[in-house]
Amino acid sequence: MTFHDFTLHDDLLAGVDAMNYQQATPIQEQAIPIILAGQDLIACAQTGTGKTAAYLIPLLDKISHGGNDHTSTLILVPTRELAKQIDEQVEGFSYFVSATSIAIYGGGKGENWDQQRRALTDGADIIVATPGRLMAHMQLGYVNFKKLDYLVLDEADKMLDMGFSDDILNIVRQIPTERQTLMFSATMPNKIRAFAQRILKEPAEITLAVSKPAEKIAQQFYLAYDPQNLPLLAHRIQQGDFLTVVGQVK
Repeated sequence: MTFHDFTLHDDLLAGVDAMNYQQATPIQEQAIPIILAGQDLIACAQTGTGKTAAYLIPLLDKISHGGNDHTSTLILVPTRELAKQIDEQVEGFSYFVSATSIAIYGGGKGENWDQQRRALTDGADIIVATPGRLMAHMQLGYVNFKKLDYLVLDEADKMLDMGFSDDILNIVRQIPTERQTLMFSATMPNKIRAFAQRILKEPAEITLAVSKPAEKIAQQFYLAYDPQNLPLLAHRIQQGDFLTVVGQVK
């Protein structure tokens, strides 16, 4: 199934084509019609399955048709690295749509805070944020989510593991109850289902097999003793362009 089969806005399709997205992945094929239809969604999918595009593309389609003059979409994520990555993807997909986005995350120097404050005051179509930093801004009163239409929780299981549940619930209390909410998680333990019941309304559910490695990501395992870790890492980096993680199991 190609992205042209979803009858998306022509300007958005131009961005999708420019990003070289051609065939929809299974999570995209299942999630995009549900999101376009306006239904809440809880989806279990691993990193590497295309889950970010699975919600960004239909939400950008809604924005491109809506002509919004307000912040319509809030995406909550566990880390600043993911916030920056999603912000860059929004920029790529929406190049011809002219949707705007802001990444809000902790760390950095004091000017980071001031830049984020100015950006939140001016507003954007999409805000991608870590819960703790966003909550800190919201407590100062200049963040306006009164007309928010869409809430996304990406890597929800990781956010709960990191202790963000209270911040997320505080944020949810300050946004409209009439909204579309989407939750994506790599795992679906009972605590995620219980949390979803508190913020989603009659959601559709998608579960992809989590026992298999994510498609298109080569995974290799090396067992090494401590003195071998750095030499092995250096050797593998020299072999090609990929990410290597050396872990310790006790």
